[in-house]
Amino acid sequence: MDLRIFTEPQQGATYDALLTVAKATEDLGFDAFFRSDHYLRMGSSDGLPGPTDAWITLAGLARETKRIRLGTLMTAGTFRLPGVLAIQVAQVDQMSGGRVELGLGAGWFEEEHKAYGIPFPKEKFARLEEQLAIVTGLWATEPGKTFDHAGKHYQLTDSPALPKPAQAKVPVLIGGHGANRTPRLAAQYADEFNIPFASIEDSERQFKRVRAAAERAGRNADDLVYSNALVACVGKDDAEVARRAAVIGRDVDELKANGLAGSPAEVVEKIGRYAELGASRVYLQVLDLDDLDHLELISSQVQSQLRK
Repeated sequence: MDLRIFTEPQQGATYDALLTVAKATEDLGFDAFFRSDHYLRMGSSDGLPGPTDAWITLAGLARETKRIRLGTLMTAGTFRLPGVLAIQVAQVDQMSGGRVELGLGAGWFEEEHKAYGIPFPKEKFARLEEQLAIVTGLWATEPGKTFDHAGKHYQLTDSPALPKPAQAKVPVLIGGHGANRTPRLAAQYADEFNIPFASIEDSERQFKRVRAAAERAGRNADDLVYSNALVACVGKDDAEVARRAAVIGRDVDELKANGLAGSPAEVVEKIGRYAELGASRVYLQVLDLDDLDHLELISSQVQSQLRK
């Protein structure tokens, strides 16, 4: 089971804070550092000092880390034109020596679009499908050849399809709870399917849908990685769990029901239940970026158990 650290910087984080967490992620043996792609805080957080851009952040981290994978859950398709996104991701992949992964979603948070003057189209899913076709098509085009796309939302003509990523294939992540279109897109384009903040029962149902869609598309369903993203709140005793829950403004019982909360033993047991469904990777949503002791505890007492 791979454990990855997943951050939500729109809630309030500087680049330096993210760098500190990314370096701790690497030093403590976690597999990857991922971040959300949002420009506006959610809930009661003040969001100070303001948002950071996902791909600018990852470009910086690409030069300041050596081993960990770097990526997004999920890049909002509404924020970037697909040709530009393909260039950005390829460049960051080169800067990292081939450690980048692209999680791409349709975009959903209308308020952040209004706040920063970003168009919020009605047909987001149809755009996402074209974006996936363009980004993956540009990367797959052989050097010296050109790429064209004549779609409803995007048109590319005689694109040189450059630059190329360092990796032969940048892993593409698609995720969500949708029952029909999401599994179909995952089957067509994804290397990994991620379901965010889902119960064991909902995860099982969605993984089955994606596996069935993959088989219908002529793929071996086992070729995809299946993963979960879950909030983490781990403590060596009840008092420590309660303290960490209070810092992030959450209730312990709610966290235990909907995330990975409690003692290391409780969290290991629950991760095991997701593993039984076929999940081989968990993104740990870490909301208190100042609590590096939390990461150390998870590394030494949760991750160590999952690697035995």
